Amino acid sequence: MAEKAICILGAGPGIGLSAARKFGQIGYSVALVARDEKKINTFAEQLNQEGIEAIAIQGNAMANESVRKAIRITYDTFGRIDVLLYNAFTFRNELPSEMDPIEFAADMQVDVIGALTAYKSVLPLLKEGSSILFTGGGLGVKPMKAFTSVAVGKAAIRALALSIHQELKGKDIYAGTLTINGFVKDDTHFSPENIAEKLFKMTEKRDQGEWTFDREPIKTSHNK
Repeated sequence: MAEKAICILGAGPGIGLSAARKFGQIGYSVALVARDEKKINTFAEQLNQEGIEAIAIQGNAMANESVRKAIRITYDTFGRIDVLLYNAFTFRNELPSEMDPIEFAADMQVDVIGALTAYKSVLPLLKEGSSILFTGGGLGVKPMKAFTSVAVGKAAIRALALSIHQELKGKDIYAGTLTINGFVKDDTHFSPENIAEKLFKMTEKRDQGEWTFDREPIKTSHNK
């Protein structure tokens, strides 16, 4: 068993799987938590074949007890949790006037209330030096009308993460959010692998409450 463990809530094929691989390659055991049991079982098998100890836990951020259960299973399996990554979110392409309030409330459960539940559940289990990470998005800072639900969810988790960061100051438990100012896409600057690398750096630096992942700076040539 590895010396450290990470629990990834919202372990999809993009950022979640890339983060699992990044942390696993440096010696973490990995718990993958998502709704689709078949997919996360496949991800876990893939990681195990790569020499990374990984387990799959079926869990749904729509249900707070499911979030709590996933964290308990992770802790019971590995005997510790050193990093919690909350990567669950909903994506809805609707204008504000098109949104159904009940569906919007369900989105907020996944986007931010599940994150609060995860934080409250994992905090008593964390030792000094542990980290809690949240994946945010630029829409939370600069909303777009067609993605109102996503924008509100990302704004809310940003505020929650920064509040948690303030609460944990002085306790040697780091909390931070990564605001991704672009759309995640393979084989680009915004690839899941690059974002996973930044998430890992957050756990090393353990400083500000918000990190940003921005576009590559434009290179300029200086001709004499």
